Amino acid sequence: MFGLSELVVILLVVIAVLAFKKLPGLTRSAGQASRIFRSESKALRDEDPEGAPRVVPGTVVSRDERQPRP
Repeated sequence: MFGLSELVVILLVVIAVLAFKKLPGLTRSAGQASRIFRSESKALRDEDPEGAPRVVPGTVVSRDERQPRP
C-alpha cells in the first residue's frame, strides 16, 4: 500500500500545514539561537587562544604537607 518514504512525505506535509502559523516564529528563534551560539563560541576562542596553558589560581601543596586520606 504505502511505503516508508510516502508516509514520511505525508507526515511532513501534515506537520507543515498544521504548524504553518508557528513556523516563522520557530525559524526566527532557531536563527537567534544559532547567532548566540556562534557569538559565544567566538568569544570563547578569543578569550582562550589555542596552545596557551590554562592557569588556575591556588596554592601549591607539596607531598609532605598533604593530609593523609582516612
